[in-house]
Amino acid sequence: MAGLEGMEQPRGDAHAAAARWSPTVEDEHALKALELYGNPTEAEVPLPSRPESAATARRLTQVVVLRHWGLTPKTTEDAVLLVSELVGNAVRHTGARVFGLRLHRRRGWIRVEVRDPSRGLPCLMPVQEMDISGRGLFLVDKLADRWGVDLLPRGKTTWFEMRVADR
Repeated sequence: MAGLEGMEQPRGDAHAAAARWSPTVEDEHALKALELYGNPTEAEVPLPSRPESAATARRLTQVVVLRHWGLTPKTTEDAVLLVSELVGNAVRHTGARVFGLRLHRRRGWIRVEVRDPSRGLPCLMPVQEMDISGRGLFLVDKLADRWGVDLLPRGKTTWFEMRVADR
């Protein structure tokens, strides 16, 4: 296609794409991310500040929340969406080269943290129905039970918490 030299072009075979994705394949990608980057429940996982790191953060969150902690698919889906929003904000707005991902669980709660070196505070903006961007913190505000920002001597940690049922 003209003007798209060097860009990967979509393949004409839609069946091949559909056959490649499955929950099992996604679990394999998530486990591979855990192996490559480390476990964000044990220590902060540093990730490069690039758009593709959102996929890595989603996979790490998925494998921890669903597989390690054994929480519901709905809780996992919400946590994955919200971590993607926090990572997107860190990548787009902070100018950082690296950000950190950390996940915690305590009785009745999970907490997801994204740390970056910027001290600029995120801002919850009013959202209109037709807006195509700026919905990240709106989603965090609606889906998380609580969220906030902790200023650090060098940067900040943006976090959200969700109530979970203990088994």
